Amino acid sequence: MKTKSTPPRLVHIANLWSLVGYPPGKKEWSLEQKIAAVKEAGFDGFTTLLDAKHAQLASKHGLCTIGYFASGKPSDFRSLIQQNGDAGALRINVQLADHDTPVEKAVALAVRVVEEGDKLGVPCDIEVHRDTCTETPEKTYAIAAGFKKATGRLMPMTWDFSHLSVVKHLAPPYADRLIVDKALIRNSFQFHFRPFNGHHCQIPVTDGNGRLSVEFKQWLPFLDAVLETRLSGRPPQGDIFVCPEMGPVGGGYNFEQLPNSWEEAKRLRVIIDKALIRREPVPRAV
Repeated sequence: MKTKSTPPRLVHIANLWSLVGYPPGKKEWSLEQKIAAVKEAGFDGFTTLLDAKHAQLASKHGLCTIGYFASGKPSDFRSLIQQNGDAGALRINVQLADHDTPVEKAVALAVRVVEEGDKLGVPCDIEVHRDTCTETPEKTYAIAAGFKKATGRLMPMTWDFSHLSVVKHLAPPYADRLIVDKALIRNSFQFHFRPFNGHHCQIPVTDGNGRLSVEFKQWLPFLDAVLETRLSGRPPQGDIFVCPEMGPVGGGYNFEQLPNSWEEAKRLRVIIDKALIRREPVPRAV
């Protein structure tokens, strides 16, 4: 007798990076204030390079955690995975190596970090990101192909399409140029939904007066297209972690003159949730 598969849940993850320097013009919140705000805003969890304090506060506020690290040194992988895993990470987002890392070396590093995560019971996902080995789509897909050849499986990935859009100088609509390998997208469990265009890896969600910006409206069909791709067919079992990743002024992703990153991330979470509702039945984490 055939059993009905359980559809994946959608889990909203805040990046604590969005809260750097918050609130603007005042004393920055403590870590506990930030994590309490994540809970209050309706997120299911948060992501950062985790430690014991994050684990304690996540438990206190009833939140899950996604780990993170950036490295190209195999000697560091085990300790970094263990650090995130000890703090309760359900998965780890990995920014792997550098922009000039050769494909062959990047494949070996990807295999190593993914296998190390599997051994330690904390799945690792390779992020598409500038200034890493996945900086361009050509390198990204070459590394993914090499990973499959070496392991016989699809490379687990974190998708942040904003980086590829900037590299390729794209104009809307974006889906035809960015949704290339649907199997890789369907195989993935982490998505960073930062709105972008072909010139900026982050565009404002709102126009400063509470209305959606023109550029954001141009990006919205891409959000729907990615969700449609990921949830179509027979999605693999497991929660899907979606992050409305709005970067702060510190680091240059946002500008002082634009709406605040944390406020924008909260607004974007609601918009992503509505996009998910349009694709019912897709359970939400509770």
